[in-house]
Amino acid sequence: MRQGKDPLDEGAGAGGLLRQPKAVWATAGASVVAFMGIGLVDPILPSIAKGLDATPSQVSLLFTSYFLITAVAMLVTGFVSSRIGGKKTLLAGLALVVVFAALAGTSNSVGELVGFRAGWGLGNALFVSTALAVIVGAAAGGSAAAILLYESALGLGMACGPLLGAILGDMKWRYPFFGTAALMAIGFIAITALLKEQPKPARKTSLLDPIKALGHGGLASAAASAFFYNYAFFTVLAFTPFVLNMSPYKSGGVFFAWGVLLAVFSVLVAPRLQARFGSLKVLGGSLVLLAADLIVLGYGNHATAVAATIASGAFIGLNNTVFTELALGVSDAPRPVASAGYNFVRWFAAAAAPYFAPKIEEWSNIHIPFVVAAVAAVLGALIVWVRRASLTHEAEELRPAHATEDGVSVFAN
Repeated sequence: MRQGKDPLDEGAGAGGLLRQPKAVWATAGASVVAFMGIGLVDPILPSIAKGLDATPSQVSLLFTSYFLITAVAMLVTGFVSSRIGGKKTLLAGLALVVVFAALAGTSNSVGELVGFRAGWGLGNALFVSTALAVIVGAAAGGSAAAILLYESALGLGMACGPLLGAILGDMKWRYPFFGTAALMAIGFIAITALLKEQPKPARKTSLLDPIKALGHGGLASAAASAFFYNYAFFTVLAFTPFVLNMSPYKSGGVFFAWGVLLAVFSVLVAPRLQARFGSLKVLGGSLVLLAADLIVLGYGNHATAVAATIASGAFIGLNNTVFTELALGVSDAPRPVASAGYNFVRWFAAAAAPYFAPKIEEWSNIHIPFVVAAVAAVLGALIVWVRRASLTHEAEELRPAHATEDGVSVFAN
């Protein structure tokens, strides 16, 4: 990948990773808050269950409704943004998040909260998918710097979400939702003031374009592997808080440490490992290590489970960066279209894991949900290995300097 250059130095003459236009920072800042919303409820899931007299499987629907709507909405984001422009799409997504996050804080039943989280998911889909395209288009230093900046926002949001949820949720479980609404309102104002309207694409995107893009073998393979990976990822995120059974502050601390590792490995470690070993070796190895970590998490004692939860952030960080680059670079589809098709597939797993993990525990025992998640991670690695030629066919920049010309040996041995 990038022929041995340090990705953080790439484009340094044009501004580097940290020297970006104000519009990029405004979009990245709002992205941090958007990603905070994913992990925000983690440390307060037990509190929500207690406050609304709900079971773990009912509360887990907060994730399921959120990501199910997010997945379906991915087919709409390109259609909308290609017609009204990137800035208006970002603002529409932010406005929906502000409204539904605030409404979530007023919920008096699990059903209401799940419904409001679904509306929140629609807004988040419009914002997050468009934010990546906007950052890539406006960032100094090229697409590599833009992706790292986006992954930095993801990691920081994932780290700070549980911490904010713990601090506000310790006072009352409703407060994190109101806090998110306020922060997203600030993001709305910042983007309104700082971001110029992005050029509209020459061709309007149809609702079926993301599905058609998945006809490319490499993109379909990346999406299929990411589907199984996301099942493992969101088993950790949505089910582990019930297993750890800690106070909001302690649970928030665990997931803050998890998010810090996620951010560090996304932004600092992943590019260096990719430059040395190639993206597919890094991805395959990280998925296998995540599977092993899940087994330790499922069968270890409480202290071991805490350590394994935190450690999983490292493997998730590596996977997030490589999967994002694969999705954007492996096919000849426009980046927003490729991203929408890829996310359409993978977010279904993010919706499935929070629902099935508690159900599997009810049908078996507390260990088996993690075994299923580990199997899913291994299946993701197998897809990468079996489909390695398709995954490198058009993504030449994803190979290290010492990779062979046919692209097959990147994941060999």
